[in-house]
Amino acid sequence: MSEAAVATVRRDAEQGQAAAALRRTMVERQLRPFDVTDVPLLARFIEIPRELFLPASQAPLAYSDLAITVNGAGGNKRTLLPPLILARLLQGGEPRPGERALDIGGAGYSAALLAGLVGEVVALESDPELAARAKDGLSALGAANARVVTGPHQQGFAAAAPYDVIFVHGAVEAGLDTLFAQLTPNGRLLAIVTPETGAGQHVVRFERQDGQLAGRISLLSANAPVLEGFAKAPSFVF
Repeated sequence: MSEAAVATVRRDAEQGQAAAALRRTMVERQLRPFDVTDVPLLARFIEIPRELFLPASQAPLAYSDLAITVNGAGGNKRTLLPPLILARLLQGGEPRPGERALDIGGAGYSAALLAGLVGEVVALESDPELAARAKDGLSALGAANARVVTGPHQQGFAAAAPYDVIFVHGAVEAGLDTLFAQLTPNGRLLAIVTPETGAGQHVVRFERQDGQLAGRISLLSANAPVLEGFAKAPSFVF
């Protein structure tokens, strides 16, 4: 091996070690103090490199505690949830081995986390550029039980339904009915909504029992832009 090749291998190894250290710091300083207690989920956050799902220019932000806005095709923008909000969202869904999950608008990273917690993950992306990056990241990780599909977020992906759990990675004003219909009879759906006027945004878990929407549980306050496809239709003004 040439000296240049040896130097490249050494540099890649050092960068990998540095990123692994940042992931452990993220878990210890951001997630654990924020009541993220699910041990398998924390292990996934330590294992999965978030930078695989970001543009190279934003890789240094991968383990910050901030939301990250990334560009998609045609000038579309997507705001990725801060790690601590993402962790509480996923923990609130209680993903279990053998289950099927639909992951909407997570840009691939959340699907990679879920791939080690459930039996199958379908990652739905409306933006083709973000979908391509998600596919590349999942392929690099060898996540054979996760696949990326492209289409309108609010329509879900009926071809692989029903799902035991559905995660929506952004705020929702309207448009959940189609997704509820794609849940198993006792499935659950997690999204960021405003439970009541003036209440502010919250991560909410919707629960289905025997095929009927049975209730919802507010898990924590969280602010996020409305995810594409879930905006309330503007009312007509004279």
